[in-house]
Amino acid sequence: MPEGWQWDQTLFRGSAAYYEQGRLPYAPGYGQRLAEELGQHGQGRLLDVGCGPGLVALELAPYFAEVVGIDPDPDMLVQAARRAERLGVRNASWGEVRAEDLPAGLGTFRVMLFAQSFHWTDREQVSATAFEMIEPGGYFVHVSERKDSAVDPASLPHPAPPFEAIAALVRSYLGEVRRAGQGFLRFGTQSGERAIVEGAGFEGYRRLPVPAGAPVDRTVDDIVAWVYSRSDSAPHLFGDRIGDFERDLRARLLETSPDGVFSEQLPDTEIWIWQRP
Repeated sequence: MPEGWQWDQTLFRGSAAYYEQGRLPYAPGYGQRLAEELGQHGQGRLLDVGCGPGLVALELAPYFAEVVGIDPDPDMLVQAARRAERLGVRNASWGEVRAEDLPAGLGTFRVMLFAQSFHWTDREQVSATAFEMIEPGGYFVHVSERKDSAVDPASLPHPAPPFEAIAALVRSYLGEVRRAGQGFLRFGTQSGERAIVEGAGFEGYRRLPVPAGAPVDRTVDDIVAWVYSRSDSAPHLFGDRIGDFERDLRARLLETSPDGVFSEQLPDTEIWIWQRP
């Protein structure tokens, strides 16, 4: 869990409705690549911890007998259930559970997966619990975007979103220290996941990179949704000033791209895998 910060229920309050539109997808084919790496062909159970609106769980559902997604935000789970219904996925279920409250009577799993959610948890406690919940020979999986891929803006067909200007605008409304729920991330989020996971007893670390592919076009509405999908600019943080903020945000976006079209390079997906002996 980030130093000096305590989780509360409002961390992503109001963000769920924006998440699917706002967040860039993981690299094309990452679900199949991961399933092949783990030898998954429709057997076993998957637990997606901090599943949000179920994007990863539903991507992997064809490769497991059952997938379970848990998240402490009930609105995220509503979105996950709606997406499952839309996609016709019948082997997924959802539960309002914090990672720290596991095992929560959920049983054992072939795979436990954290997609950009592990850093929000009490990582030592959660990884120790995961070791008990994963069947022998099963896997602990961490999925994230690769952050160090440089992109030449000149290579994009449209202007890149003005991320620095967006961040400055957010700070002008919410203050210089990054917000997170009712608290502040004064020291950012923590790293060092590998040592913590291996300290819990998992072995055989390996890294599975999945290249991103072509750039994608984004609209003003997409970028606004991205801003609201983030914990540090979740809608509730703006209170009764949210209308003013969105007006200013849209104005800055149109200053960068008067026709309202942007391009972003999809980041590579980076998957880390450990096995329970």
